[in-house]
Amino acid sequence: MRVLVVEDEPALRRQLHAALADAGYAVDEAADGVDAQHLGETEPFDAVVLDLGLPRLDGLTVLQRWRAGGRTMPVLILTARDSWHEKVAGIDAGADDYLAKPFHTEELLARLRALIRRSQGLASPLLRCGAIELDTRSGRVTVDGRTVALTSHEYRLLAYLMHRPGRVVSRTELTEHLYAQDFERDSNTIEVFVARLRRKLPPDTIETVRGLGYRLALGA
Repeated sequence: MRVLVVEDEPALRRQLHAALADAGYAVDEAADGVDAQHLGETEPFDAVVLDLGLPRLDGLTVLQRWRAGGRTMPVLILTARDSWHEKVAGIDAGADDYLAKPFHTEELLARLRALIRRSQGLASPLLRCGAIELDTRSGRVTVDGRTVALTSHEYRLLAYLMHRPGRVVSRTELTEHLYAQDFERDSNTIEVFVARLRRKLPPDTIETVRGLGYRLALGA
């Protein structure tokens, strides 16, 4: 899963980046509204954390332009405490949720998990596919109740597929959603991670759809 953090305060931006990376996300950053608008229009994100008080272009305008341009990724806005008018304006502009500063990182992570689940039509934080269970809260993956140790890249790949059970996902889409912008991307490495995952999961869990990509088998 790939998240964009838009925050002009360097310390908070670094804190959010570290927390999201530790939680298993690929993270991109923007420190002002102009860069944020460009990234949101040109890169695919599974969610965005957007501060409204940004230099060069305010967050509300950025959000409005994203929505006007057809960008539908879930957006969690950060607002000033007790600034109810910012919350209302943000929701009306197309935000999916809001969080007032200061906040606990754990709450932000929980809200992001919920936004990403809902964007895929999922309600429970426990994702299941046959014998496989992935707990989005803890990052724990089990097969028939037995914990499976995954690397960060293997976890991101499995989580992305489990959020889209039964859907064919191309290598290009996986590459775009599993790596941050500054990472040296190579879609061929996806095959490596798929092969590693297959060795750790039940047979035929991840199907190869020739010429199209991969699909998590619903009956795995």
